[in-house]
Amino acid sequence: MSQVIEGNLDASGFKFVVVLARFNGLITDRLLTGAMDALKRSGAKRNNIEVVKVPGAWELPLAVKTIADVKKPDAIIVLGAVIRGDTPHFEHVANQAAIGVAQAGLASGIPVAFGVLTTNTMEQAIDRSGGKSGNKGYDAAITAIEMADLLRKLRK
Repeated sequence: MSQVIEGNLDASGFKFVVVLARFNGLITDRLLTGAMDALKRSGAKRNNIEVVKVPGAWELPLAVKTIADVKKPDAIIVLGAVIRGDTPHFEHVANQAAIGVAQAGLASGIPVAFGVLTTNTMEQAIDRSGGKSGNKGYDAAITAIEMADLLRKLRK
C-alpha cells in the first residue's frame, strides 16, 4: 500500500494571519467570525492569530504578499466579499483579487486560503457568510489549518 500524506485539523502551534477586506463589512465581519471560530475549535491560540484589515478586495494581494514576506506566518486566511453591481467593476476586482492572492501564495510558499465571496446578490453573500450555505470564512480557516500542517509534514 502506498503512503498517504495529508494535513490534520490541529491548529496548535501554528501562527495565522487573517487578512480581512472591510468593504461589505456586514458580510466580511461574519466571515471573520466564522474563521475565528474554526481556528479556536481547532486549537489555535489567540496570541497566534493576527487580523489585518484592508479597505477592500483590491488591496488584498499586496497585503498578503507583504505579510508573507515580513511576518512569515504558517498560513494566511484571506476574507472579503465582492458583490456584483450594475457595472463591470465586479469582474475586474474579483479577478484581480483572486489572481493576485494566488500569485502571492505561490511566490511565498505559504498556504493562502481564499475566502473571498464573489456573489451576484447580497442575499447570496449572506447565505455564504453564516446563512443556509454555511460560512466560507470557517471553511477558509479549516483549509488554512490543514495546509499548514500538510506543508510542515512535506518539508520534513
